[in-house]
Amino acid sequence: MSTQASFTLRSRNPDVLTCIANLSNDEVFTPPEFANQMLDTLAEAWAASNGGANIWADKTAKFLDPCTKSGVFLREIASRLNYGLAEEIPDLQDRINHILTKQVFGMGITHLTSLLARRSVYCSKYATGKHSIAKGFNNDDGNIWFKRVEHTWVDGKCTFCGAGKKTLDRGAGLETHAYAFIHTKNIKTRLAENFGGNMQFDVIIGNPPYQLDDGGYGTSAAPIYQHFVEQAKALEPRYLSMIIPARWFAGGKGLDEFRESMVADARLRSIDDYLSASDVFPGVGLKGGVCYFLWDRDNRGPCKVATHFKDWPVSTASRPLLEKGADVFVRFNEGLSILKKVVAVESGETDSVLLPESKRFERLVSSRKPFGLETTFRGKVSKSAGDVLVYQNGGTGYVARSSISTGADLIDKWKLFAGYAAPGTGNKDTYPHKIISTPFVAEPGTISSETYLGIGPFESKNQAESALSYLSCRLTRLLILLHKPSQHVTRKVYSFVPTQKWTRLWTDEDLYVKYGLSASEIAFIEKVVRPMDLSESSDDE
Repeated sequence: MSTQASFTLRSRNPDVLTCIANLSNDEVFTPPEFANQMLDTLAEAWAASNGGANIWADKTAKFLDPCTKSGVFLREIASRLNYGLAEEIPDLQDRINHILTKQVFGMGITHLTSLLARRSVYCSKYATGKHSIAKGFNNDDGNIWFKRVEHTWVDGKCTFCGAGKKTLDRGAGLETHAYAFIHTKNIKTRLAENFGGNMQFDVIIGNPPYQLDDGGYGTSAAPIYQHFVEQAKALEPRYLSMIIPARWFAGGKGLDEFRESMVADARLRSIDDYLSASDVFPGVGLKGGVCYFLWDRDNRGPCKVATHFKDWPVSTASRPLLEKGADVFVRFNEGLSILKKVVAVESGETDSVLLPESKRFERLVSSRKPFGLETTFRGKVSKSAGDVLVYQNGGTGYVARSSISTGADLIDKWKLFAGYAAPGTGNKDTYPHKIISTPFVAEPGTISSETYLGIGPFESKNQAESALSYLSCRLTRLLILLHKPSQHVTRKVYSFVPTQKWTRLWTDEDLYVKYGLSASEIAFIEKVVRPMDLSESSDDE
C-alpha cells in the first residue's frame, strides 16, 4: 500500500480509533469525529484572526498534543495539513516528511499510548521503522516522545501532581502516571530537551488525563487535568484547546483556584459544554459532563458558550464567564436569565446574580457532619434514657445526647434532612433529574450522620413543611443545579436560592408568578428538573 493510500483509504474503511476501548475513566480516548469538531473550531478562530487564512495551508504552524493517547489529534492534523499543503509542497513524500518532522509533535502519557500514537501517525510504532511513512527521523520516537518520569515525593505526596506515594510508588514494573508535561519546574526546558531547540507552538490541543485515583475511585480520586491546562498556558501558544470535565465550572476538590483563574481569563473565547459525557465518549461514565474550550492568546473578549445535550437544540450565547456577584461559572444560558430575574426581585438589582446575605437559603443549611458523626456511624438498635434518634445511612438508630457536641441548636428544633449525595444513575447524567435527594421533615430530638445535611432550625412543624414544599419545587432545584459541580450537595450549592416566608406551602406556579418567568424559561426548567414526589425515598432517583 502506498503512502497516499495510508492517508486516503481511511475515509472508506472503518477507522480503528473508533473501535478501541478506553484504558480507564481517567484516560479516555477521543473519538475521531469529536477531535475533528475541535479542529474545526480552531480553524475558524485562526481564519477570523488572520484575514481568512487557512491554518492547514500554513507550513510554519506547529502543533503539540502534550497528552497523546491514541494519536487522533496528531493524525487528523497531519491529514488536514497533507491536503492543505498539497499546492505548496507538491511531492507527497516531501510533504509528509515536512509535516511529520517540522509541524506535528506529541508527548505520550504512557509507553503503551506512545506506541499507539506512533502507529496512528507514522503507521509504525517506531518512527524509523521500515513501515514508517516519515523518512526524516534519526530516532525511534520521532516527534512523539515518551520517557519514564518519576514522581517527586515530599511527605508522602508528589510535589507536582499531589499523588500519594503509598499508592503510586509502585516500582519499575508498572506505570508511574507521573506525566512528563506536568512533572517539571520548567516546561520550556523540558520541551527543548525532548524535541531540540526553542520550541514555540502555535497550537496546543489534547485530551488530558482527568484524575489520579489516590486509593479509592469515586471517594479520593483527585483531579489532574487542570495542571495540563495551566502548564499549556505557560508555553504561551497562540491557541489552546482541551477537552476536560466540566466540574471546574463551580470548583470543588482541588479546582477552586483553577476555576478562579479560568473565569477571570478573557482569552477564553469559546466553551462547548456537553451535559452528558456519554454524548462525547460513548459508554463512559463521568458525572457532571465534559467541555472543550478554545483559548486565544492574542484576542480578549466575551466567551461564546454553547450547551449540548442529546437531541436538544444547541443553546448559544456570548457572555462573560463571571457574572457580577458570582463566584462560579453559571452553566446554562437559560438558567442565567432565570437567576437574574430571581435576584432582581429579591434585591432590586438587574445586572447581578448576588442575593442579599439576609435572603440566602444557604444560611439555613448545615456544614458536612452537622452533628459530628461520620457516614459510617451506626447508632444503637434500642433506645436508652437520654438518647436521641439518629438518621443514618440505611435507617435509624440511637445515640446518647451527651456524646453530641456539634449542632446543638438543631437537636431540639424542627428541621429538614437532605442527602449530602444527590441521586443519580451511576456515573451517567440524565435529564430531567431531581438534582437533590428527597428531603424530609425531622422532629425535635433527632440528629443525623454525615449522610445528611441539616436545614433549619424552624419553630414549628408547619414552617418545616413549608420549607420542604419549597425544596420540592423545580425552580428551587434548578437554582441549586446552577451552583452544583458534582453529585455532592454542600451548603455552598444553595448560594443562588433565596429564602421565602415559611407560612404557606409553595408550588412552582407560585414561584413562576413571583419571579415573572416567561413560558420559554418555564419550559426550560421543566425540561431539566424532574418533579419531586415527597413520598419517594430520600435516595430514589
